[in-house]
Parts: sequence; C-alpha cells; structure tokens
Amino acid sequence: MATTFDRSNLDTGALDIQPMTPAVGAEILGIDLAAANIADHIPAIRAALLKHGVIFFRDQDMTQEQHIAFARGFGELEVHPATPKDQANPEVLRIAHGPKSRGQENYWHSDVTWREKPSLGSILMAREVPEVGGDTCFANMHMAYERLSQQMKRMCEGLTAVHDIARVFAGRLDKAPADLHEKFPPVRHPVIRTHPETGERVIYVNTAFTSHIEGLSAEESRWLLAHLYKTAMDTEVQCRFRWRKGSIAFWDNRVCQHLAVSDYFPARRVMERVTVAGDAPYFQA
Repeated sequence: MATTFDRSNLDTGALDIQPMTPAVGAEILGIDLAAANIADHIPAIRAALLKHGVIFFRDQDMTQEQHIAFARGFGELEVHPATPKDQANPEVLRIAHGPKSRGQENYWHSDVTWREKPSLGSILMAREVPEVGGDTCFANMHMAYERLSQQMKRMCEGLTAVHDIARVFAGRLDKAPADLHEKFPPVRHPVIRTHPETGERVIYVNTAFTSHIEGLSAEESRWLLAHLYKTAMDTEVQCRFRWRKGSIAFWDNRVCQHLAVSDYFPARRVMERVTVAGDAPYFQA
C-alpha cells in the first residue's frame, strides 16, 4: 500500500496561508523574503511547500543576490546549461520573451528531469509582466496518480522511462544532441516516483523531456505516455496563478508539473528562476 501523508502534522508556524484550490497551491501573505530574519521562517515555508505543492508570494523586492540567498535556505543550487557563461550570477536563469521571442514553455512539464538528480524545486520571480496574460498553471501529479485505476497504477509502478535534454534544448541551444549528451546523457527514472519527504506516489513523466518507456513497443510507449500526460490536464488537480511584478512562485518539482501560458505575445514577460538541487527519483514498492 502507498503511504498516506498526513498534512495536518506539518508545522507552518504563524504564516498567513491562503489556499488557491483544494488540489494545489497557496499564497503566503505578509512576508518579506529579503528580510534579515528570513532564515527563521524557512522551516515553516518548507512545510507549506510540502503541504500545498506550490506556494506564492506577492510584492517582493529582491535583488538577484537576495533571491539566491533565499533559495540556498532549501539546499544546494543548480546552474542551468542555458545560462550564459559570463553571467554574474550563474544560479539565475533568465527567461525573457517579447516581440522577437514567443514563449515556448506552454506545455505541461517538470523541470530538468533530464538530470540524474532532478531539482527539488524552482523559485521563479516576475521582473516584468504583460498587462494581461502570461499566467502559469500548476498540476498536482500525486492527485493525478490517485485518479488512475488500480490496474493502471500496478502496471505503471513497475516501469522506467527515459528522459533526454536534447528533446528541448538541442534546438534552443543550437547544439547537436550528441554534444549535449556528452555532459547530460539520457537518464532513466521510474514512471511513478515516490516523493522522498511525503512518501506519496507521483506520475513522473512529462511532455518536454520524456522520450519513451523502456520494455514497451514504440506504439505502446506512445499510447501510455499520452494517457499519463493527459492526467495533468484535469482542471480538478490544478491551480492557475496570475503574475504581478514582484510575484514569486516556489514549486515542489517532485510533485508538481507546470505550464506557462503563452498568450501575451508580443508583450514582454521577464522572469528569473533559481533552482534548488534534488535527489535521484526512486519508487518504493
């Protein structure tokens, strides 16, 4: 039997938390993430992240250095291969779109599943936003797993999928897949992973980086992946966040997928992401 995680035991301290939907997401009000005593609040913020999957903060005025310092409270940080090598703060991934660049993140995905140890979470800050549009949607992939039939759960729990950086970044970085694979070879992750802190089971394949499921024919793999991808599209496992300048979203990449709605072209949308490193996914039978 899968572990049932009791969220009522999580100590979120005195945080003012406003849930977004019953499934996923919550706003945390009245907190300054750049405050000198922010370290005192890290345990409660981490508990809120585990409880809600993704947490949101408004009206934050943070430098890149403060953004990095806050993220370091949750673990070691990653440097994304798309970050320019001469950038002053390599931990910050700038995602900017405007009249000459239409948004390309408009599909359900988990970040960097092409790593052997994908990220724990991403902390995304809005630097410039369009007047309207550019929302981000989030899906609770544990809840999506729970909605599978028992037979589908049993079949998927024994399967392994391959994740490949080249599916997205060969084109974006203008590199041959073989060149990317020298540093980031395709990796194998369980189709259903166990969350390392909650013990919950989570669907862990995504449209961006999953290439195929091992041990199935190409047709079987395509069919099963398409079925699992659709589970993130269920509005009853989702929330939708409308950005303002200074807003921050911090999502648990181990349980959430997200989709950036690219409906604002040709307006500008500039975001900065700092990513907390994670662990190798596993399935606990």
